[in-house]
Amino acid sequence: MTLIILALGLLLAVVTRQWLVLRARERQRGILRRWPIPRAPVEQLDPVFRPDELGATLAVEVEFVGRGTIAVPGGTTDTEAWILAVLAKRARRMFEFGTCTGKTSYMWARNLPEGGTVTTLTLAPGQADASRHTGEDDPEAVRYAKAESRFTRFLYSGTGVEDRITQLYGDSKAFDDAPHAGAHDVIFVDGSHAYSYVVSDTAKALRMICPGGLVLWHDYSPECPGVFRALNELATRLPLILLQGTTLVAYRRPASDLESVPRNRQPPEGKQ
Repeated sequence: MTLIILALGLLLAVVTRQWLVLRARERQRGILRRWPIPRAPVEQLDPVFRPDELGATLAVEVEFVGRGTIAVPGGTTDTEAWILAVLAKRARRMFEFGTCTGKTSYMWARNLPEGGTVTTLTLAPGQADASRHTGEDDPEAVRYAKAESRFTRFLYSGTGVEDRITQLYGDSKAFDDAPHAGAHDVIFVDGSHAYSYVVSDTAKALRMICPGGLVLWHDYSPECPGVFRALNELATRLPLILLQGTTLVAYRRPASDLESVPRNRQPPEGKQ
């Protein structure tokens, strides 16, 4: 009888421990709690997305490269890519942290009005070991960041819009954002998803965006803990929204924002 009780006690202990482990993982993934950043329909981001009685209007028709079922390294979904492409139609200067395959830069350049430009920043393959990740950064995020910095040919390479794109190489923590202050209409933060990099890239993006401009972040999810933590912290200071059906978080700088920062409406040009 004593052996039976001991066996049952041991089984209960094992089951309880396993349940606690699973519960902790669910909490980490956000399953058991609400996400701090509120969801909003995409038309709240910009009225151009507002449908009429026929559905989406021709105002959101774009030149588009979808991914379908093809796996794309660090790629946006088709819905996310479409939103980003639409935003290019009325922008002049756009900046991207994290080039990866160059798909976003290509679609931006295809949809920009005449005279519009794209600047995109990435680590060159030989610079991966020079990144400045910290001890608190998720090792998996560090690994992905280095894996996605292996490209020397991009989707836009050799196309008719390549001359609209300025490709910068280097670690984003070392990037001097001062010449870009207030210069860009749309900025996409999709570089390293390690916490310290999201914080650094975000601080630079907020200085680089012009009054009335949009900053967007990709992969807001507990599955990307560095992004999730950094944006949840930012949401205590700024009115962020999570676009429904996506992992895109957005912030529009007030058009009336007249902070005393230099606004260089002609950002540096030339490939580096």
